[in-house]
Amino acid sequence: MKLVCLRCKISGMCEITNPSSVLLSDRQENPPGTIVAASLEGTRPILVELQALTTLSVFGFPKRTANGIDFNRLTLLIAVLEKRAGMSLGNQDVYMNIVGGIKINEPALDLGIILAAASSFKNMPIPKDSIAIGEVGLTGEVRNVNMIEKRIKEAEKMGFKTCIIPESNKKLLKESYKLDIIGVKNIIEAMRFLGLK
Repeated sequence: MKLVCLRCKISGMCEITNPSSVLLSDRQENPPGTIVAASLEGTRPILVELQALTTLSVFGFPKRTANGIDFNRLTLLIAVLEKRAGMSLGNQDVYMNIVGGIKINEPALDLGIILAAASSFKNMPIPKDSIAIGEVGLTGEVRNVNMIEKRIKEAEKMGFKTCIIPESNKKLLKESYKLDIIGVKNIIEAMRFLGLK
């Protein structure tokens, strides 16, 4: 049996020159609970779509499910969202997924996870051309991440118009970009910018 690549129609394996475009190719228009975040694989930036679903729990103990991210990290971020943003998720089942079946264990996805969960809970979509990058601490602060310029350039290359990043990273940017860079100090500022608070 001969294997043929569906994308380029040649036999055998072919190189994927831009993984971000492949991972975002089937992204739907603008449903609540989705946002794109920028991760790094080694030194290569990869944009991934985060999907969250919050729904009223039918049992006494709410369920948490994480696909592609660390389960403990998800429960920690939900606790931060409840305590620091006053979002009552104690009676909600929360499901979180990275589209494409990839597993990423990087704190730079934290802000995206928080915003996707808030978007699903409020049933309010996040603009499709927005991307979020940042680690979230236990007090709700958005902390800086490494190689921010590479992540922003990848987002710019993929046509995003707004990039929400830590304020501490924004102060250190040396270049100008074609997209709007929004610096936030905490999750409340990020949520307010997107109309989720």
